[in-house]
Amino acid sequence: MSLDLLDWRRSTIELYRAARTDAHDDPAGALGRFRAGRDRLFAEHPESPLAAADRAGFKGLAYWPYDPALRFDVEVEPAAPEHLAAASLGGDAYPLRRIGVVQVPFGALEVYWIDTYGGGVFLPFRDATAGQATYGAGRYLLDTVKGADLGGAPGRLIVDFNYAYHPSCAYDPRWSCPLAPRANWMAVEVDAGERLRAG
Repeated sequence: MSLDLLDWRRSTIELYRAARTDAHDDPAGALGRFRAGRDRLFAEHPESPLAAADRAGFKGLAYWPYDPALRFDVEVEPAAPEHLAAASLGGDAYPLRRIGVVQVPFGALEVYWIDTYGGGVFLPFRDATAGQATYGAGRYLLDTVKGADLGGAPGRLIVDFNYAYHPSCAYDPRWSCPLAPRANWMAVEVDAGERLRAG
């Protein structure tokens, strides 16, 4: 239902707002509260990405421990604009426009604008854990359309891999999610953020 989706987005925006506010004084605590809130949404909210049959036994998402070395305040460097259609497992194509590049210790990641009505900054990635410890199609760092935004000064972004999360399609094929473009595939393992539960 549309109002349920609105409530999901408001709840997500509030989780990220609290994380931005609390991260300065208590980054580990802020992340713990964020994760507890996300687990509650998955367990209880009508717009949970989980299939209804999976909610009864849900005991929380799986995460790597907090690593303060994986939080970066980065400049969005200019990049030649490029339009592309991000693939999805559902077959939909998502129009993206490259708006810049950020540099992290693992390499460069392209930053995209979701090029539809309303738009939003989108930063997906796929690392060497994909298909083993994480969802094979990758994870997201930022998706401002959905409220996933850790802030940053003008022209900068907070890129914190501790907040990396799986798209909804990782939990139920009824969802269609844009996949990380090949430019954002990294050869290193990023053991941070959300992971698949072992077993």
